[in-house]
Amino acid sequence: MEKVPMTGEGYKALDDELKRLKTIERPAVIAAIGEARLHGDLSENAEYHAAKDRQGWIEGQIAEIEDKMARAQVIDVSKLSGSQIKFGATVSVIDEDTEEAARYQIVGEHEADVKRGRVSITSPIARAIIGKETGDVVEVITPSGAKAYEITKVEWV
Repeated sequence: MEKVPMTGEGYKALDDELKRLKTIERPAVIAAIGEARLHGDLSENAEYHAAKDRQGWIEGQIAEIEDKMARAQVIDVSKLSGSQIKFGATVSVIDEDTEEAARYQIVGEHEADVKRGRVSITSPIARAIIGKETGDVVEVITPSGAKAYEITKVEWV
């Protein structure tokens, strides 16, 4: 069973979503199925089929989250340090062509949210900067072509 690295914040978000699905969504869909059954012939009952489809989706989500949590390797970023970039690091970079600055935290796959500056450990930028240090220049192959970034700062926040 392959371990999945994630931050404590990411683990808590999964746990919160699992609780919501089990305590709110699952009972609501069970009630909807019960209500739809009262409407008669199930073979032509659109409400019943929609509720059953929703139930299948919810159960699939629950199983997927439980699997991720079972394989989770929670890493406390606040206890990490060093100058070399690894999982959990928050890295400031400058695009060498545009001089545009950016800041990314390397997180687990399900935690990635580029709008919040959180990139997956499997993303091209993360793979390029892992193992590097402040002052290094890395080349990243992106969908829009190759980009060069200079690493200006490594933080553990």
